[in-house]
Amino acid sequence: MNPDLVIEAEGLVKHFGETKALQGVDLVVPRGTVLGVLGPNGAGKTTTVRILSTLLTPDAGTARINGLDVVRDAEKVRHMIGLTGQYASVDEDLTGRQNLVLFGTLLELGRKGARARAVELLEWFDLADAADRPAKTYSGGMRRRLDLAASLVGRPDVIFLDEPTTGLDPAKREAMWDVVRSLVSDGSTVLLTTQYLEEADALADEITVVDHGRVIAHDTPDGLKRIVGGQTLEVRPTDQTRLAETAQILSQVSTGAAADEIRKGMLAVPVAGDEALTATVARLGAAGIGVTELSLHLPSLDEVFFTLTGRTTSDEAEPGSDDSARDTSKEVAA
Repeated sequence: MNPDLVIEAEGLVKHFGETKALQGVDLVVPRGTVLGVLGPNGAGKTTTVRILSTLLTPDAGTARINGLDVVRDAEKVRHMIGLTGQYASVDEDLTGRQNLVLFGTLLELGRKGARARAVELLEWFDLADAADRPAKTYSGGMRRRLDLAASLVGRPDVIFLDEPTTGLDPAKREAMWDVVRSLVSDGSTVLLTTQYLEEADALADEITVVDHGRVIAHDTPDGLKRIVGGQTLEVRPTDQTRLAETAQILSQVSTGAAADEIRKGMLAVPVAGDEALTATVARLGAAGIGVTELSLHLPSLDEVFFTLTGRTTSDEAEPGSDDSARDTSKEVAA
């Protein structure tokens, strides 16, 4: 057992009848970090989270949270984790405040402590003005924020976020990202599943890619991006009449490919390394070509994901997938 690893899973297997949801998943998450778990719909992400959060029992393999076995020590594990699943866990007939106080009471914070924690979280998630309205009157984004707030009532050491920003508009999604960063800076460890690749790129220290119930890649975001190969250099010349000259210069520093106009007036070319940027600046300067934009970047996680799986994260689940088993898993966990 490594004390620096908060979440450890080895060889997790879970079948629902003929459905092979997990086929030997391994995960490790160091303390105070964010692990992003990516995969197409039905890849096995939610089943993994449900096992790690003690809601499902694996058919084979082991998993530990802070060294405690999620099956043998399930009750102790539940006291140190928080879970925001894909479906709301709050009571829609209660107000936002009542929901949070209820969770605090169940977590034995005491009536006064539960009320104080509710006030703190309502402010943090910008729900104070709606605190005394029934949750059923909340918008989808507000209910999502209340659900996340409920999972944080007990100040958990380990937090599972299963697609926490689904349905939120971009501004609220950014606000949720700030919440996750704050949790980690306060010492929490987070496992995040998401279909938003930019979300994993923005938050995750490391990323595990799951497909068909197996781990097919694991690395840092930049490490995964290098799977696709090389970098891309993009240039937009100030004088659009010199676009052809700029393209010729870019072809001289590329890996052999001609420059493409990827957007109006913006040229792009694949390059082998960072030195291409310096060479391009020098050549453009010698030619007297000014630029309004110049950037060098790795492939996007979208490109990586498609390279690894041949699918996008939003592709429909295949028959016999994790999504197909989700209703069954809820029955098992009930």
